[in-house]
This record gives sequence, C-alpha cells and structure tokens, in this order.
Amino acid sequence: MTLARLVVILLLVFVVPLAARVAWWTLRGDLPGDWGSADWSSAGLLPRPADKPDAMIHVYAARVGRWRGIVAHHAWIVVKEAGAARYTRFDKVGWGSPVRTNGWPADGRWFGNPPQLVAALEGEAAERLIPRVRAAVADYPYRGFGDYRAWPGPNSNTFIAHVLRATPELGAILPPTALGKDWRPLESWLSLTPSGTGVSLSLGGYAGITVGWVEGVDVILFGAVAGIDLRRPAVKVPFWGRFGVASLV
Repeated sequence: MTLARLVVILLLVFVVPLAARVAWWTLRGDLPGDWGSADWSSAGLLPRPADKPDAMIHVYAARVGRWRGIVAHHAWIVVKEAGAARYTRFDKVGWGSPVRTNGWPADGRWFGNPPQLVAALEGEAAERLIPRVRAAVADYPYRGFGDYRAWPGPNSNTFIAHVLRATPELGAILPPTALGKDWRPLESWLSLTPSGTGVSLSLGGYAGITVGWVEGVDVILFGAVAGIDLRRPAVKVPFWGRFGVASLV
C-alpha cells in the first residue's frame, strides 16, 4: 500500500466521521450552556435499593458536556451488596478529589446526557465480584491530584478500564467513544484485553490495536476507535460509536 492510499484511508475512516459529528453536534439545540445549568439528576434507570435486594454491579457511560461531547463518553461503575441500603458509585474526575464515591446519583445524567447501561451483573455472581471491584478502585495507580489528563489519558475511562481488567468476568466493553480506555503507560504497551479474551497494543493511547473475542477488532488513532465486533456483529465508527446488535448486556 502506498503512502497516498494510506492517507486517503485514514481520512475516510477517521476525519470524515469527525467532520460529520461536528456538524451534527453543532446543529443540536438542546446542549447545556455551562456546568451549572446542566441536569445531573437520576435518569430513573435504577429502582430504589430496598426494591432490589440482590447484589448488583452496573457499568454506565454517558456523553460528556459541551464540545467534548462530540468525541467522548464518561464511564462509571455502580455496586450494591445484597441487602445494602444504597448504591455505591465510583467515578474518576479531573477536579477536586480525583476518585469520587457517590458524587452523583448512581444512574445520574452526565452534563444533561442520559447514561446507557454498558454491563450488568446481579445475584451471587455480583456478590462474589464486588470485593474485587472495590479493591481495584482502591489500588488504581493514578488516583492522586494532578494524575488526570483528559487526553489521551489517564482519565475517567482509564480508571474504569482498570477496574474492568481486574474483573474480566463482567465481560464489559466500554463504548468506542470512551476516550482514554485504551491508555496505558508506554512500558505496558502490550497486555490482555479487559475481558482476558485477547490482546491489546497501546502506544500511550495515541495509537494501538486491540483484538479480542469480547472486544472485537479495534484500530486506535489519537484515542479514536474504528473497528468491528465479530461476536455480536457491529461496526465501530470513530466519534459516533457502535452500530449493530444494540445491547452487550
């Protein structure tokens, strides 16, 4: 393949979807003007804890706010032990205390954008896995002040990817637009995928390739993901997301 053909392919696969996304996002008329005016309330996806006695683990993702919503989702994880009186939500953010516990409603909107359920595990299997989720949250290596970088990482999605790598039984796949999920330090350039069903090569989050039975085949360029899902047929369009079999839960 000549260099010219490679450039054309990259333009078609990555730049054209970005331009289309920018145009579509600009035409939206319901974007929150600032942090204070956005809706952070519950989206009503979860029942009251008293009405859900079984243990559960849920992973959510929602588009981020303002111009960053063009390209990125923010992900978080929610747990509840059997019989617990409340849900516990874990996020990594770039201000204040970096790893937040219950900073927002468990199923809250993010900058006004409703969350989507990425993965769910309930009952005894969730009860067995929750201690490992909590341990992974506690030992996340980039949890201090100044450890957050919106791009290419480590960021909120790098944090959740770390938790998912510690709990491959969840079989969770973050959306292709979860910018930062593929970030790893250069010395850890090769690793298993979060599900443990494949391998991932990452050059500091700027470029990489992932091949896994659960994750599919991804090509990463500057954090954007283009790929295909073979297990549940779909294509992953940079900046837009996944199109195909709708649910991975």
